Amino acid sequence: MAQTMIAIFLLFSIILSTADESLGASGQMRDTSRRLYDRVMEEFKQRDYEAALAGFRFFIELHGQSSLAANAQYWIGECQFRMRRYKDALDSFYNVLMYYPLSPKLPASTLKLGQIYAKLGDHEKARMMFDRVIDQYPGSSEAELAQKAVETTIKSEQGPQESD
Repeated sequence: MAQTMIAIFLLFSIILSTADESLGASGQMRDTSRRLYDRVMEEFKQRDYEAALAGFRFFIELHGQSSLAANAQYWIGECQFRMRRYKDALDSFYNVLMYYPLSPKLPASTLKLGQIYAKLGDHEKARMMFDRVIDQYPGSSEAELAQKAVETTIKSEQGPQESD
């Protein structure tokens, strides 16, 4: 925990020092937001989900209008999902749908909502989300995963088949 807090502090210190230098031009601001996003993504890839969660939240505070804000919101939900904070993750993925309606992260967010509902045992809502992915994003990799999830759900609901 202490190591995570030190990493977060160092990350934010670096970001704040570089942010002061780049506030002049919008191109430099985009560069700063990209650097912060990439650094936080590294935390996620290292499986330091607590640090990544804090970093993505910080990113949205600083760069809420950035083209990467929807992605950051998605990764907040992914961090929470991986830490098994399913109810928090639900809110985060719904935020992607509500606040970033044109985001390319909509199919993945909707799929995650279905997966979370399935983990929480709400199979009706899970099926609704999986069907939404299949209907709204046909041909996507998320639709393929949603179709597999639906088939798995149907098989588990039917139970074991008796052979002749």
